[in-house]
Amino acid sequence: MAKQKRQITRQTGIFEAMEMNPDAMEILMEAGLGCVSCAFSQMESIEDGLLAHGFTDESIDLIIEELNKAMELEIP
Repeated sequence: MAKQKRQITRQTGIFEAMEMNPDAMEILMEAGLGCVSCAFSQMESIEDGLLAHGFTDESIDLIIEELNKAMELEIP
């Protein structure tokens, strides 16, 4: 049986995304979300965190896409 790949979505928690993808913290920080290590990162979704910092829907989609692409590169 083929193993299903997990995808990061808008509803994925910030902390969960960092557990799924070791590069997520760097990607989110480079995008301008410098609070990935704050307490809210354990409770907020990626979408909530980015919206709270003024990101547009389009930019959120691009960041989600980048997070998933980076995760694909790590799968053997």
